[in-house]
Amino acid sequence: MMLMSSSPRSVLYRHFHRIAWLAVALAACVIVFGAFVRLSNAGLSCPDWPTCYGQVAWPTNAAQVTDHAATAIRPVVPHKAWREQFHRMIAGSLGVLVLVLALLATRKRPQGWQHVIGAALAVALAIPLYMRGQHGAASALAVLGEALLLLGVVRWSNVDLARSATLTLAVIIFQALLGMWTVTWLLKPIVVMGHLLGGLTTFALLSWMAWRATDIPLISGDARKLRRLLLIGLGLLMVQIALGGWTSANYAALACGAEFPKCAGAWWPQHDFAEGFVLWRGIGVDYEGGVLDNTARVAIQLAHRLMAVLVFGHLLAVAARLLRSPGLRGWGVLLGLLLCTQVGLGIANVMLSLPLHIAVLHNAGATALLFVLVTLLARLRPPEA
Repeated sequence: MMLMSSSPRSVLYRHFHRIAWLAVALAACVIVFGAFVRLSNAGLSCPDWPTCYGQVAWPTNAAQVTDHAATAIRPVVPHKAWREQFHRMIAGSLGVLVLVLALLATRKRPQGWQHVIGAALAVALAIPLYMRGQHGAASALAVLGEALLLLGVVRWSNVDLARSATLTLAVIIFQALLGMWTVTWLLKPIVVMGHLLGGLTTFALLSWMAWRATDIPLISGDARKLRRLLLIGLGLLMVQIALGGWTSANYAALACGAEFPKCAGAWWPQHDFAEGFVLWRGIGVDYEGGVLDNTARVAIQLAHRLMAVLVFGHLLAVAARLLRSPGLRGWGVLLGLLLCTQVGLGIANVMLSLPLHIAVLHNAGATALLFVLVTLLARLRPPEA
């Protein structure tokens, strides 16, 4: 997060904060709906990208796309295809909102909006090239667009949120690439995990920008100490989210069976961490359903559980500290309730054999925890001297 001491409100477009909050809400919807797509095994229901069996929308029956090449890769399942393509559509809408925010934030910079437009055009031109099979040229344009945005991130300050908005645009473009690779590389676990982290990073950046643009500080004498604890908590939470993504991508959620706190009838069952955490296994393998044996999946599940204990302990301590801080007790209660709810949802996932609605709520719970931590980091400030 880029943190600053002064308020950007006076130099921002007057409706910037409203657009930012709309983007936050849409980002949350994209994350939760994306979890629904992934957990309902619809992630490969459109085997081409960005179209779905060559259609802008999605086929409603198999007869519509019998001649399309993608049908040789995967048969049409209309009730799943709409989920995947609709997810792409709302993610694209979020990308447009982030582009608008970047343009508004950089509009007073010398050649600021031209810089952002140039980067966006390079990425946009890469898409039809990719669809025509010119992958090298498409990749070069995408890299050029990202490089232009990152140059702006380095050059510009954050007094008008230009740096934050440009970085968020760069992240969401890379997130789109991860979405493409999720499909074309057949649910490769490192890409699926990265796609989850990219979505939540986008959400965190947008939440931070929205709060800074809204400018409603929480003044506390404990602000500096609390911010240090919150930053540690944010780092731990992101590691746990990554482990959760790795667990899901490797189909390891039920590796221990429907048992908790034991795993496969033991406190420390047979496991294989070395095999479970091989990050790269080459391209061309279909990872749907998973490729690991159960000892490797048990290792992944154990890692996720152990990290959950560490995250729970730290964030519970943060919640207790907030409860002792005047003016922040409500946030302490909220953090504690969300934390306990999230742990309960995780246990329910195991005990009830991963029901879809609880698994999706578990993802939503992680998003809510992230929002609270980012909110406090964005708003907490020490009293003025």
